[in-house]
Amino acid sequence: MKPIVLITGCSSGFGMLTALELAATCHVIATVRNKEKERDLFNHCSHQQLNIDIQYCDVTDPESIQKVAEHIETSYKRLDVLINNAGYGLGGYFEDLEDSEIRDLFNTNVFGLQRVTKAVLPLLRQSKSAKIINLSSIAGLTASPCISAYNASKWAVEGFSEALLFELLPFNIDVVLVEPGQFNTKIFSSNLRFAKGMKNPQSPYYSYSQKAMKKLNGMIQKGLADPKKVTQLIVKVVFKKKPKTRYLIGWDAYVRLYLRRLLPFEWYKKIVGALYLKLMHKS
Repeated sequence: MKPIVLITGCSSGFGMLTALELAATCHVIATVRNKEKERDLFNHCSHQQLNIDIQYCDVTDPESIQKVAEHIETSYKRLDVLINNAGYGLGGYFEDLEDSEIRDLFNTNVFGLQRVTKAVLPLLRQSKSAKIINLSSIAGLTASPCISAYNASKWAVEGFSEALLFELLPFNIDVVLVEPGQFNTKIFSSNLRFAKGMKNPQSPYYSYSQKAMKKLNGMIQKGLADPKKVTQLIVKVVFKKKPKTRYLIGWDAYVRLYLRRLLPFEWYKKIVGALYLKLMHKS
């Protein structure tokens, strides 16, 4: 019996790649935010001759989430795997961020994930062995300057997921966190937003913001890791009988987490702080 899998945020990146990869072995319900995104995913399915159930879902819109849940109940009667992938990045120093920018980020990355999870939990309980796979990030384990709000959103996902896994133990529902480092997805392009205040020359952080942007562009030009590695990991987790709670992936993620956990925090703070100040004061 093929697993029934719901994946949010399938217009690009990990979501689209995972949907296409799982389509051969699972019944995949892939959600997108608008018709244009639906067309992109449909074209990929047609080209690869894959059958994917594409549904509209904006994770900030409870009504659209409920419609997807009702569609799954009517068409499939149960759900075996939920992959919460929908989300975006937000760059900018905290003081440059507007309240609305932070609220919008949390509304998608945290509250959207929670809304979808709550809506389909009754369907997951209909499965004999269900899984919730939440796409987190190394940013949910180690913090960096200029992405403080994004860090906070991913730390929230980490805490929520860890608590939820205990709550769902009686129902045999696993909760898994996938924590990628830097991979070549649209989170570094169209799915990356910046604080409006970053463009303000009067901001005390303006020069630092410009240097951070220059560093980001240089990193992208050098090339980032292939996102298919993350997709392959997610597919393995979908079929794993007893998955671990956390799956870290990416050499940069391992290095950062190793240093963060190996060193006393005051040592770590001095090293990272010194490197950051040196970088920001370069001409």
